[in-house]
Amino acid sequence: MQLPDQMIAIEIDNGVLKPAQRVLPTPSANQVLIKVSAAGVNRPDIMQRQGLYPPPAGASDIPGLEISGTIVALGDNISHLHEGDKVCALVTGGGYAEYCLASAALCLPLPNGLSFIEAAALPETFFTVWSNVFDRARLQPGETLLVHGGSSGIGTAAIQLAKAFGTNVIVTAGTKAKCDFCRQLGAGAAINYNEQDFVEEIKRLTDNQGVDVILDMIGSDYFPRNLKCLADDGRLVQIAIQQGVKAEINLWSVMVKRITITGSTLRARDDAFKAAIAANLLEKVWPLLESKKIKPVIYSTFTLTEAALAHQLMESSQHIGKIILTV
Repeated sequence: MQLPDQMIAIEIDNGVLKPAQRVLPTPSANQVLIKVSAAGVNRPDIMQRQGLYPPPAGASDIPGLEISGTIVALGDNISHLHEGDKVCALVTGGGYAEYCLASAALCLPLPNGLSFIEAAALPETFFTVWSNVFDRARLQPGETLLVHGGSSGIGTAAIQLAKAFGTNVIVTAGTKAKCDFCRQLGAGAAINYNEQDFVEEIKRLTDNQGVDVILDMIGSDYFPRNLKCLADDGRLVQIAIQQGVKAEINLWSVMVKRITITGSTLRARDDAFKAAIAANLLEKVWPLLESKKIKPVIYSTFTLTEAALAHQLMESSQHIGKIILTV
């Protein structure tokens, strides 16, 4: 296939997203080059634009952590993928572009029946939820999961996955419409944090027993409140800190309840770690997507050159589910 020498990509210029011409990247031995059809927009992209989350060493400075598209070139070591394969992929950067490099180990086939737009909503979100909720927090059937920000891309994925694997889900969200949507998606209860005290609501909903696992993206003053919501042997997983990094901790409650506090970031982990998550998703989650038992929730799409508008929408927090760039 004859490929161009140049491509359009979205650069960060002093905190502003701008289209620019870039040289077409060349895959290394274990990489593929993907002609991007769609790319997911995520909070880490916003943090990178703001200068708060620089890409790891060796990663592209172009934002974008998840893509879908068609493989157009392969590294010398790749035998299980081929030119023309339609895939979605988790990448360490470079997604906001016409072409993007991806590790071959982190490419997953487009689930049957899903569009490129829907598939672009999967990698960052589903990798994150699987790694943190099921691997790190060891959520088990019959347990109860509390998801803060239930209407976000992460939240809508967590609701569906937890429900599909036999657990109870409670979420927090900021409006009645968002709470209603989360319940329709499978949450057993939704708490409007602008009108209700979620600590008191969790006590009421669980007969003062608390929840087994909390997935939190807020941080700051949510931290001590989360500890009050956890049951004995409960697990708190911190995956973002939208309201700040500092919090007070009641160590006595951690000891008495035998609480586990953990957290993670995914972007800087090596390919072997992420490949193990990819294998689990392909085996356990892709069949659920293909059978329509779960689905990515798409709120809005923008063209690649409208990336700045997509960021404005995400920062407004008006959306429910994922925001996607189409190429």
